[in-house]
Amino acid sequence: MNHHQEAVLTEPYVNFALRGRPQSPQETTIASLFAAICERHREDVALTLGDRSMTYAELDRMANGIATHLMQHGTGRGSIVAICLERSLEMIAAALATLKCGAAYLPLDACYPTARLAETVADAAPIVVVTTSSMAHCFEATSAMTLCVDELDLQDGTAVTAAIETDDPAYVIYTSGSTGRPKGVVVSHRNLVRLLTATEPWFRFGSRDVWTMFHSFAFDFSVWEMWGCLLHGGRLVLVPFAVSRSPEEFHALLVAERVTVLNQTPSAFVTLSQVDARLPAAPLCLRVIIFGGEPLVPAALRGWIARHGETKPELVNMYGITETTVHVTYRRILAADAEYERESVLGQPIPDVQLHLLDGLLRPVRVGEEGELWIGGGGVALGYLNRPALALERFVSASFLGFEGRLYRSGDLARRRPDGELVYLGRKDSQVKISGFRIEPGEVEAAIVAHPALVQACVIAHAESSGAARLAAYYVAKTGPEPTTRELSQFLAQRLPAQMMPAFYVGLPALPLTANGKVDRQALPAPQPGATSSERKSLTQASALEYSIARIWQMVLAAEEVGLDDNFFDVGGTSLLLIAVRTGLQEQLDRPIPVTWMFEYTTIRSLARKLGSPEDSDSVLYNRISDAARRQREAFRRTRELKGLAQ
Repeated sequence: MNHHQEAVLTEPYVNFALRGRPQSPQETTIASLFAAICERHREDVALTLGDRSMTYAELDRMANGIATHLMQHGTGRGSIVAICLERSLEMIAAALATLKCGAAYLPLDACYPTARLAETVADAAPIVVVTTSSMAHCFEATSAMTLCVDELDLQDGTAVTAAIETDDPAYVIYTSGSTGRPKGVVVSHRNLVRLLTATEPWFRFGSRDVWTMFHSFAFDFSVWEMWGCLLHGGRLVLVPFAVSRSPEEFHALLVAERVTVLNQTPSAFVTLSQVDARLPAAPLCLRVIIFGGEPLVPAALRGWIARHGETKPELVNMYGITETTVHVTYRRILAADAEYERESVLGQPIPDVQLHLLDGLLRPVRVGEEGELWIGGGGVALGYLNRPALALERFVSASFLGFEGRLYRSGDLARRRPDGELVYLGRKDSQVKISGFRIEPGEVEAAIVAHPALVQACVIAHAESSGAARLAAYYVAKTGPEPTTRELSQFLAQRLPAQMMPAFYVGLPALPLTANGKVDRQALPAPQPGATSSERKSLTQASALEYSIARIWQMVLAAEEVGLDDNFFDVGGTSLLLIAVRTGLQEQLDRPIPVTWMFEYTTIRSLARKLGSPEDSDSVLYNRISDAARRQREAFRRTRELKGLAQ
């Protein structure tokens, strides 16, 4: 790197030391803006979750109560508070309480494995973890104090105010790390507030809007959902996890709650759109759907636009990165785009954002040429928590381009079209997006090789015909018994969140290498999901209901073989694919199936038992199995016999 390329942070964000900055409160902090909104909408409903609701005044009182306890534990300006709660009104109140104290909140997903939660808390060193008594054990191995909201007396709603500056940290969100260690992105009040201000002319959010909080609290899309709603006086509907995984129930929630603003990753919207297509015209109140987290190809919205048009609701694609505060670009999707557009068009930058396409020598590329996207402007975050070297590498001075400020080096590739719009081309490294979550394969590889029976691992994204991607893990085992797919999956499930779990596991005698001695990822064999030979044989003994479930598995997973006792998530399944299985079963059985059953009974055998006993000739479910499915079962048996696989 020459002197023009030298990465320099104006003020490297190594920790929360305040360096003697003035402490006068500013008008543009999240807490002060909420206070102004609360004053105008005290009796309006702020939060809804099922049959529970909370007005702005009640949310303010609960947040003040939690803030009082936080301050008693030493929370103040410059500290971090971790929040590990299931989706609840208390979760939102805890985030607001943290900001009232002048601290930054660290959102943790309560569904993450205990080891992952403990690792994050150990790295961030929060002054306290807000959780529940049932989850406090997850943090026993850390030095952090725990504050259990279910044990607190929150009657004291005395207003809490702290001296906060607009450049103080507001939240820290952890993203996957290429070195095997997750990293915390530190985002300021200014970063978030200017996002809402800069996008106001496009969206004109207001107190009549109803939003959903659909995404994980630990995913930065939730920041936009939560504060985009509450800082405009709207009503935020928290979506229970089970409902978020059931497109039918989620669609019904959108109708019942009269939701006007919906935020979705493209992959999640696919299943919602499929449900919408099967239903009679429903009285949706949506006025805008905002896509983010993953590349969006407008042609995928053709069916939706054919049913609903391009204005009710408006469809908007917004590209963004955690390090640049959720959203960076804006692109309205019209009917003509859905008809002809086959590329992921990013659109125009948000007004206070600058986008630069540079080549390997950090020179601007010409129209039509591929370049790396460097992002500057008001969205560039403060840096990485306690990772100064990494911050210096990714957050760099813009002086080599002839102006002040900092740029974030995204690693995303794009090209500029003659009309000025950017087209997304993918990554220059191995980083991938799974269901909107950014995943560094290196972190997954580090978790895999921690298994005592393995010596080497390589993880890649395997592209599906649908355009979605799933992780494939290739490994080399030590001499001796090789771990089974199930054992590896169970090992990783204790360390990685669901979105980082590989869908495929492939054991190799050695990883292929290039002439330079690096792993040749292009030479890795295509993963083949399936069961062991003994499991394959067991399917020949399947009941008609079990066989019907198996056939749907095979179609959804694109797998030739599955076993009765395979765990769906061990043979390449994801939560979105499980919803596709549920949809197929509901159509075949002509009856609704609770989404919770699908996540609880994740083998063919257990799900068949739950749905109905095949030995019971009076079973309604059993008799709903079509004759075609029975014939398929017999054909399957004959095929296996011909191949010598049947006993």
